[in-house]
Amino acid sequence: MNRAELTAGDPAPAPRRRAGSPAAGDRAGLAAFLRARRARVSPRDAGLAETGRRRTPGLRRQEVAQLAGMSVDYYIRLEQGRGPHPSRQVLAALARALMLTADERDYLFRVAGEAPPQPARPSRDITPGIRHLLDSMPTTPAYVVDAAYNILAWNQLATHFIGDLAGHGDRNMIRWTFRWSPGDPMWTDEQFVGFTKATVADLRAGYARYPRDPEIERLVTEMLALSPRFAEMWAAHEVEVRGPMLKRINHPQAGLLEFECQVLHIAETGQRLIAYCAAPGSATEQAFIGLAAQTVPG
Repeated sequence: MNRAELTAGDPAPAPRRRAGSPAAGDRAGLAAFLRARRARVSPRDAGLAETGRRRTPGLRRQEVAQLAGMSVDYYIRLEQGRGPHPSRQVLAALARALMLTADERDYLFRVAGEAPPQPARPSRDITPGIRHLLDSMPTTPAYVVDAAYNILAWNQLATHFIGDLAGHGDRNMIRWTFRWSPGDPMWTDEQFVGFTKATVADLRAGYARYPRDPEIERLVTEMLALSPRFAEMWAAHEVEVRGPMLKRINHPQAGLLEFECQVLHIAETGQRLIAYCAAPGSATEQAFIGLAAQTVPG
């Protein structure tokens, strides 16, 4: 690439890499991915005016180049699998221009032969939208936890299951779980043990996703020192992002309840919204409705 081909926003040519080296990436794969993602984004999605008749859906090459701050020629070379190896700065600009999700952005970096950007630290801020979502489910117990399993927010019905935590300094579910002594009958309950193992496996996934996060590190260090049972589960190195599971509990007021514990992952925050979903028309649904009627908003 000569100097005339670069605009002020273009990167300097990267050093030549040997074909086949890990850093060289998959040029054909990168080109195909860029073309596919470009076809998916409309000018309206990208905040551009729709001018002229379009033979194909999505953005034009010059529009992607404009949004990413690079010359059209440079972008065309990328789509054709030619030209220099794109820098991390260029890849980040393309991810923004093409409105990629976090997973798509990571794939873009990997197919280009680069390590994906380190994820941001997990957020512990509850957005107004999530708060509204919790409150809009008055007959479904629901609460939000962060990547370290601190309960951040809950709706009124959830207080019948996790208690009213407004005045509690420690809202960490993992600490609560492993406070049961090793000889407690709870540890003979197959469902309780399975749920606990799934929680620890999810914590380990968060531990890897957010390296050096002080909250997660502090919790793991503390639990390894205080709980042999946690240490045993942690040493198993089971890793699994939390998913839905069936739960049966004997509630002190409502009796035996059976529901699906749904886990909704809140993008880019590390938070999970956990909802207890009863089958329509079931006795558990009626019990939830009855408990909700007893709940007086504070």
